[in-house]
Order: sequence, then structure tokens, then C-alpha cells
Amino acid sequence: MLFTRFYSAFFIFLLLGAGSHGSSFGNNGRQKSSMFSFGRFWSKSVSHGDSFDVESYNSGKMHAISHSKADNGNLESSSPGGMSAVSHAIAVSGIGANWGTQSSHRLPPETMVQMLRENGIQKIKLFDSDYDTLKALGKSGIEVMVGIPNDMLATFASSSKAAEKWVNKNVSHHLSTNNVNIRYVAVGNEPFLETYNGSFLRTTYPALRNIQQALIKAGLSNQVKVTVPLNADVYSSSSSLPSGGDFRADIHDFVIQIVKLLSDNSAPFTINIYPFISLYIDPNFPVEYAFFDGNATPVNDGGTSYYNMFDANHDTLVWALQKNGFGNLPIIVGEIGWPTDGDRNANLQYAQRFNQGFMEHISGGKGTPMRPGPIDAYLFSLMDEDDKSIDPGNFERHWGIFRYDGQPKYLLNLGTTNSGSLIPARGVIYLERKWCIMKSNAKLDGSDVAPSVSYACARADCTCLGYQTSCGNLDARGNISYAFNSYYQQNNQLDDACKFSGLATVTRADPSTESCKFNIMIKPYYGSAGRLSGCIPKTLTLVVSVAIFLLTNL
Repeated sequence: MLFTRFYSAFFIFLLLGAGSHGSSFGNNGRQKSSMFSFGRFWSKSVSHGDSFDVESYNSGKMHAISHSKADNGNLESSSPGGMSAVSHAIAVSGIGANWGTQSSHRLPPETMVQMLRENGIQKIKLFDSDYDTLKALGKSGIEVMVGIPNDMLATFASSSKAAEKWVNKNVSHHLSTNNVNIRYVAVGNEPFLETYNGSFLRTTYPALRNIQQALIKAGLSNQVKVTVPLNADVYSSSSSLPSGGDFRADIHDFVIQIVKLLSDNSAPFTINIYPFISLYIDPNFPVEYAFFDGNATPVNDGGTSYYNMFDANHDTLVWALQKNGFGNLPIIVGEIGWPTDGDRNANLQYAQRFNQGFMEHISGGKGTPMRPGPIDAYLFSLMDEDDKSIDPGNFERHWGIFRYDGQPKYLLNLGTTNSGSLIPARGVIYLERKWCIMKSNAKLDGSDVAPSVSYACARADCTCLGYQTSCGNLDARGNISYAFNSYYQQNNQLDDACKFSGLATVTRADPSTESCKFNIMIKPYYGSAGRLSGCIPKTLTLVVSVAIFLLTNL
């Protein structure tokens, strides 16, 4: 059996205990770079306690990733108990959310749609065109942005017929037959991300053009608009201030091609903005600037003061559009949010503070200095997704305002419910109340322990184990038990999933701690039309994988 170096190193981390290490595991790989840099600007202005304007300070080209000053405060507890309630009404019209489906155990789409409606979430952004999801959204009145994954761009770029077929199947059909309120087609997802190394540069625009032509041919171009959700790394600033904003030189012509098509067809520019990534990448980022409390040292841009990273980043885009002759192009904030686990700055307190602050910030329709008026935004994201890639970081599986089972993580007033808080999913069916843990008489230094933990974490979700994460205070035996249980639950509590060469046992005593929850998985959802969803493919192959594992550890 082969195990990655990553999980071998992680096992050493488990045995030594989380408290003695200053970094979390698995944060290598592709970064989602979502903000620009005030790096040198802030290192100077914060240390002097005053603000700088463009005339007095020029830090050179602004990067596509933001930085900030760390002020971690009291992050020891992940309990929502210390968070203050927001009692006043938030008057926001049409807040949206991203609905991702990379989960081992999905809630049925009908359950999700009921939850959306009860929470007053009026817009949803999808990353694909899953039939069951779209059908469930039928007659709900919820506005839908349906997605085309990046790996489909080349097909649509090279074939107008393929684009027409896709539009007919995934847009026209659902509009006419299922009464789904599709308003946008998202062509690709952050296809110009720097870390893609130009893989989609030459296919994004042709695909967009062909999808647009297909909508026109279907008679839907006035009702359904195309867009391309882009990461904020597509623009930068020559002055480290919003007014210096322009699209990156290496992709400038590619972006302008897209912008012109959007403008010609009265379609919006969609941008994803992530202050959290700034703090994650640079510990010197001024943390207050990531939030909306007005406590940060403002950035002065020619007399305009910016008190938070969102406004500054958003207006850098506005300046970029304006400089290229598209100053009136509508803007959608396609993704914005804060994760709750997997990193020391990804916690319930910060997530509640950021998301509630954002809701209050946009509630009055004030907008940003360069774009007064209502902001069209989609929170990222609706649910945690335990099957997402952790290449960007372990936090990637923890963006949801709801847990995997549809339970709210913290108090969040969207201004859309009478209670002023999130309403949980109804009718959720859980598996039995039992957990898989390490046997009390099993030795920590046994030869089978390391490969067993590696095997479990490689095939389940151990991203809550790490430095200053929700389960970061477990001892070695607790860490191992957490890994075993994660694998056991993801495989539907199958008996053979709690063997691990005799190291594990099933218990009905909840091993959870105050801050670390050992999950019980929900009943798996089976998709229609013969399609198996979520954990089912894993379950079907489990017997083989476990057999191999056991044989190699005899």
C-alpha cells in the first residue's frame, strides 16, 4: 500500500500533539489568490499610526493577493457562546449564496431548497448543472446562476453545436419544463487564476461567445445572461491604491475580450473577493482591515478613505473597468465569505464577525465609494463540503454558514427571517449514534498505527486537526480516534470501516469535546436517473479498499 509523504508527516504531527507545532498541515498547492496587496503600504502606515495618500507614498505594483496585520485576539475557543447577538433588522434585498456539492453525504436537493426558502435566500449560484438540483429549484422563485466547469470550456470553445446542446438541455429544458428561474450562466470558474498557468486563457472567451450565441438562438438572451466568475487576481494596481487599478498586463487583452462581450450583451462582470486569503497568506496583514467594524487605519486614495479591504478591492476593479472604457458595466460579487476551521484564523468568531459585518455593510444600499448603490453578492458558501480539494488549504472544506447536516454554525442575521437568525434544515436523517475510536489498550507506538491513520485521513477528512483548529487540543489518542471516526462515518458506519488492524472499536459514548465534534454522518442521498451521489461510490468500493488495507497489515 502506498501512502503519501503528506500523511506520513501528518501522523508524526498527531503523535506529538497539536499544541507544540506552529503550522497546520496540507496548506501547500494551488492558492486561491483573492485580494490585492497593501503589503508595503501597510507595513509603513500601520507602524506610524497614520494614513498615507497616493502623493506621499507609492509602493510600486500592487499584487493580486492581499496582506494584513495579524491581531488574533482571543481565538482559543471555537464555541459560538462568546459571540454577541445581532438583534437589529438587516434590510438586504436578495442576498445570494453559493451551493457547492463536493460532499461525501449530501442533503437531498429538496431539503436544501426548503432551507433556502425558509432562510429567505433569494439567489443561488451553482458550479455545475446537476439535474436533480435544478429540478428541485423549480417553482421555488429562487434566481439561479447555473455553472459550466472549466474542464468543459475547450469543448464549447471548439463547437457551437455542443454549446447549443448544453443550453437546450441545461437552460431551455429547466426553464420550460421545470419552471426554474435561471438568470445567469457562469462560463467557467476563475479560469484565469494565476496558478492555472494559462490553461484556460484561449478557451474561455470562445466558450463564452458560443454559449451567448446559443442563448440568442434559443431566444433566451434577454432573460438569461452570461458571465465569467473571475478571481480578484485578474487585476492589480500600479500604486497600491484602488485608483491605480487595471487588469494584469499578461492577461489584459483576454479580459477585455470578455468584458466587451459582457457589455455588448448587457451582462455583468462577476468577481470573487476573499479578505480571509489575505490574512491566511500574510501574518502581517492588518486584520482589522479585513472586517467592517471601522477600526482599521484608513487608506487615503486622493481624498477617498477606505476602511476595509472589500471596498478597496471592489473599487480597484471599478477603476480597471473605467480605464478601459467600461465604467458602467454591472458587477456581481460572486463569492465572499470566511471559513470556520482548518486554520488558526478560520474560526466561528471571525466568520460570524465577517459575514455579519458584510451584511450590515451592504444593507443600506450604500455601496462603495466608486459604486454607490446596492451590491449584488453571493455568500460563500451555503454548506461545508468534505470532498473539496485541500490544495488551497485545509480551510477549503469549511466555508459554509451551515454544517454538512444543514445546522447553522453561528448566529447570522441575513435580514430575511423573523427570528433574525438562520433556520436549520428540516427532516435530516442521521446514521446511528455510534463512533469509531482507538481501543484503550492499543499502543500509540504500534507499527500499524501510522499506516492506519494515513489511510483514514487520505480517504476521509482530517482538516479539523491542526494548529489552533477546532480539534487542535486533542491528545495523540484523540487525534487518532478522530481520524478513524471520520473514515468510519464517511463509509456509512460499515463494520469493516472500523477495523484498522484491530486498533479500533465502535463506541456509543460520544467522544466529542467542548470544541471538537466527532461527527455522525447523515443518511446518504441517492440521485435520480441511476446516478449515485455522495458517498455511494465510496461505499461500493470500500470492501476492496479495506481488504487491501487489511492484507497489507497482517
